[in-house]
Order: sequence, then structure tokens, then C-alpha cells
Amino acid sequence: MRTIYFLVRKEFLQIFRNKGMLPIIFIMPVIQLVILSNAANFEIENLKLYFVDKDQTSYSRLLRSKIEGSNYFVLSGYGFSTDEGEGALDRDLADLVIEVPRGFERTLVRDNSEKIQLTINAIDGTKGALGNFYALAVISDFNRQIREDFQAKGTVFAISKPLNHIKINYSNWFNPDLNYKTFMVPGILVLLVTMIAAFLSAMNIVREKEIGTIEQLNVTPIRKHQFIIGKLLPFWVLGLFELSIGLLIAKFVFDVPFVGSIILVYAFAALYLFLVLGMGLFISTFTETQQQAMFISWFFLVIFILMGGLFTAIENMPVWAQHITLFNPVRYFIEVVRMVMLKGSGLADIKWHFLIVLLYVIGINGLAMFRYRKTV
Repeated sequence: MRTIYFLVRKEFLQIFRNKGMLPIIFIMPVIQLVILSNAANFEIENLKLYFVDKDQTSYSRLLRSKIEGSNYFVLSGYGFSTDEGEGALDRDLADLVIEVPRGFERTLVRDNSEKIQLTINAIDGTKGALGNFYALAVISDFNRQIREDFQAKGTVFAISKPLNHIKINYSNWFNPDLNYKTFMVPGILVLLVTMIAAFLSAMNIVREKEIGTIEQLNVTPIRKHQFIIGKLLPFWVLGLFELSIGLLIAKFVFDVPFVGSIILVYAFAALYLFLVLGMGLFISTFTETQQQAMFISWFFLVIFILMGGLFTAIENMPVWAQHITLFNPVRYFIEVVRMVMLKGSGLADIKWHFLIVLLYVIGINGLAMFRYRKTV
């Protein structure tokens, strides 16, 4: 224990004496969490909408005012022909075009039904789908209003003839305000903790190789497990420290709720960090320079991040990709943090996450220890 204590103390002294490393450990993650949590937002606002009004009646003007009053659209232009709308799409002056046909109001009153053409720029599929959803919501609101106006007069008609005898009551669980930061901040925090732990642990032992001190350590009576624990334990502590800072920012800056047990989050994080540090140790055993260690770590992290369920829901991935994510440790940490923080999940709900990560910890650290013995 005394040997491990001196090794850990030596590592901490090296970290705090290295002025270039301190901003990477303590400042950059905070800045990244604040910036990324505000930037990584899949909610789309200010979509450019071009309005083609061939009817020019009170109803078409009412629909236009509904669009102008929406937070999701910015009226980029106003025209009277189909060619003008298509031209706006071609010149990227509009993301979607709503075209009100000639005789819109007259047909609506006479036949109790009418159609509106919606043309969408679908180069960006996600943006196009959301634009379609938002536009339909505005049109539905317009539809509801004119139905209410004419029901009072004994006349009922609608654009799409919706069923008016079905009433839907809904409530939003776990994120009542539909705040996207509540969903994103826990996932981004997981990525930052993972990157810090993986990069620093991978480069730490390689640094000893580069400066030539690894040979000196190998001829000392220090046992292998003492050396590895002494090298990795400081980064395990730093990883938990980064998590603590991130949780404070999530609570007091982004007002992310914390419904579940914080002890459960730290328990899983402590186990997960052993896995990440083991990966870093394994990478360090077959690299000779810090640059090699950094690039190999980044190669795996990019895959883990993109397939971790943060930016793309795992349920929306192809079936073969969903099977691959079962081997992605980042996926399990993101799920656990969101489940505990937002849903209040207990140990019974995440026991399989614990078990899977524990198996990965044993496997990757066993490989790292075996490889370290053969190469260093």
C-alpha cells in the first residue's frame, strides 16, 4: 500500500505541476459542456417558409397570419404563383412552400373540404420531416379555428375533415417542459468524462516510454499491479471529479432535474471508469508515442460516441447497428445517467447495465494486464 501511495502521489504532483495539462483537465470540459449542450439541439426553429397565395381572401390571410405567429417559421417571401414558390426552393430562399389554391375560400364553404399544397426541401431529411410536422400543426390550428367559427353559425367544414368526436389528453413524463437540454446534457457529460479518462490514461504510460523512465521503473522492486494501480488511480479520481463538476453545471446552469439516487450514478461511474482506464492501458501497451495513443483512442471514441445513442436514437438505427451497440460501453453509461437522473430508476432497473459493464471491466483489464506483461 505504501508503494501505491507514493506512486499515486507522484502522479498527482506531475499532473498539477504540468501547467499545460491543468486547463485540459479542469477548464476545457466545463467550456465544452456549456457550449455543446446549447449547440447540440435537434429542435429546429426559424424555418424559412414561402407563402404562395393564389386566393387572396380572408381565409388565406388568416392562414398566413397563423404562420407568421409561429415560433418555428420565418416568412421568407410572399408570392402569387407556383413558379415563384419553386424558384424560392431552388435558390435556397425557402425550406418549404405553402400554396393556397385559387378559389380556396369558396370551395371550402361550398364543399366543406379543400386541399393545400405543401412543398418541402428534403435534402436534410430530419429538417424536412420536422418542417412538415410543424406546418401540419399550424394548418391544424387554422382548421380548428374556422371549424369553431362556423359551428357557431350552424356550418361545419374543414380542410382535412378531422374527427371531432375524439378527445386526447396527454402529459409529458420525465421532461414535462420538453426542454431538449434536459435530454442532451447527461449524454454530453458522459462523453466528456469518457474522453478525459481515455486520453489521459492512454498517454500516461506512453509518456514514460518516450522519456525513457519506463525501463527504470521496470527494474525497481515495484510489482506490476502496484505500478498499474499507481498510474491509473489518479485518473480514476479525476474522472469522478469531472463527473461532479458536470453534475453541478447540469443542475445549476441547465436546471436538469435529478430524480434518482446520486450514489447510484457515482457507483456506476466508478465501475465504468475502470473500463475506460483499462482501455487506455491496453492502448498504451502497443503504442510507442503519445501521438499514436491519442489517434488510436480517438478512433475508438468516435465509434463509441456516434453509436452511443446520444445524437441518433438506438431504436432508429438499422438492426445490425443496434446489435453492434450492445458492445458499446458508452451506450450503457448514457442510458444509466438518463434513467437515474430523469426517471428516478433504481438498482433493479439498471442491474443488467452493471453486470455487462462489470464483464467488460474484467475482460479489458485482463487483456491489458496480459499485454502489458508481454510488451513492457
